[in-house]
Order: sequence, then C-alpha cells, then structure tokens
Amino acid sequence: AKSGACNLSHKNIREQGRFLQDVVTTLVDLKWRFTLVIFSMTFLCSWLLFGMFWWLVAFAHGDLDPNPKPGVEQCVTNVNSFTSAFLFSIEVQVTIGFGGRMITEQCPTAIMVLILQNIIGLIINAVMLGCIFMKTAQSHRRAETLIFSRHAVIAVRNNRLCLMIRVGDLRKSMIINAVVHLQVVRKTTTPEGEVIPIHQIDVQTESAVASNSIFLLAPLIICHVIDKDSPLYDLSAMELQCNDLEVIVILEGVVETTGISTQARTSYVTEEILWGHR
Repeated sequence: AKSGACNLSHKNIREQGRFLQDVVTTLVDLKWRFTLVIFSMTFLCSWLLFGMFWWLVAFAHGDLDPNPKPGVEQCVTNVNSFTSAFLFSIEVQVTIGFGGRMITEQCPTAIMVLILQNIIGLIINAVMLGCIFMKTAQSHRRAETLIFSRHAVIAVRNNRLCLMIRVGDLRKSMIINAVVHLQVVRKTTTPEGEVIPIHQIDVQTESAVASNSIFLLAPLIICHVIDKDSPLYDLSAMELQCNDLEVIVILEGVVETTGISTQARTSYVTEEILWGHR
C-alpha cells in the first residue's frame, strides 16, 4: 500500500503457540484496544488473586470469626471480608498505603505472601509498562514524516531513460546513513515452467557506487537507469500499463535523535507510473 503496509493476510497457521513464546513482541504488535484490555486485566487479575490469598490467610488465622478470641491479634488489621482483603491487595501492589490496614507479626505466611506479591507486582509493572513504552516509541512512527511522491515517472534524464521517484523528510532532525532500495515485484515463469507469483527483483539506483547512501537534506530524486540489466527494459509505454507489476521503494536509516533504525516504504503500481512526465 502507499502507506507501506503489506496487503497480505496469514491464514491456516497451525503453530499458533509460537506467538505465546514471544509474548512481548505479540503484545507490541497487537492493536491498542487489545493491548489496553490486556494491560488492565493483568493488573486486575493479580489484585483479585492476591486478594484471595489474603482472605485465605485471614480465614486460616481466624480473623474472619464474628467473635474473635481475646488477646489474639489479626494477621492483617481491619481485614474482615473479601472486599477488605481485595483493597489491601491493591494497597500492597501499588504501594498506596492508606493506613487503615497493615500487616502484623502474627503470621509468617502473611509475610511470605507480602514478599511474593511485591516481587510479582514489580515483574508485571516492568513487562506491562515496557510493552506500552515500546508501542509508543516504535521506530516506524518516524517514517510518518518521510514523504514519497505520489507517482513515479519514466523519462529521459542525462540522455538515459530513467525511472524516478522523489523522497523528502519533513523533520529537521536528520536520517543518518539513509539507504534506498528498489524492488520490482511481478509474476514470472521460469524456463522450467515453474510459476513464481511474487518474484522480487532488486534494481539498482543511480548512486549504486556509493552503496545507495543518500544525504536527505532536501527532497531528492531517486533515479533508476533502465538499461539492459533492468527488469523494465523490455516494456514499452503501452506494455507497462497492461503489465501486472509493482515497484516497491524502501528507505532505511538511523534516527538522529534516538539512534534507532527506521524504515519507510511505499509502492507504485503500473497506474501510478507516468511515462514521459517529470
């Protein structure tokens, strides 16, 4: 697509358990609504689980009896129901500490539950907040300000027939070591008769000697010379319009402000390639 998204859908995936083996990447790749639901449900379920543990500790110690024994102190003060145990679980995990409920020295089990909940709570905070940060700071967001021309053109430039596209950067911060790759995707048939529905052919740009590296200071024209080695060499203007091919442009580089690699992509189908234009 023009935005760089691939119009492909994955179906009949049998080994779906592999997505759970890489939970962090799966959470980052999910849509925002699913990520926020998982984020909320993870904390809520942990609060409910440890609220049940605190209720069981209070029940085993006899703190829930309506007529408590005189001189016996509670494991956790003011925990008299599951609701109060759930509130105490929230206070422990998010360290709010209103002061109405607190742990005492009567139960070693309660101390172990307190330590366990703090450790698990820190792990949940690290994973969930890390996923949210990675999702908001994804490198492809920087590619939103890398603009490609809406059309590609084929015209004579420097006495050579060239395929040209234009790319520019809207931000003042530079893209370091920017490299442009061009690919022609088309359906081909091998001499043995094998049909390759998506055949990716790399094409060279005019700056191939310099490893395709560009200095994206101002909008630049990326030029591909259509010579005998080009997959577009045998196509005329009429044949190009009737041919089913796609030119994919990939720009890669390092963001100057963050040092993170980014990639911007766009696509040109035959209807978007203008012959004889500038």
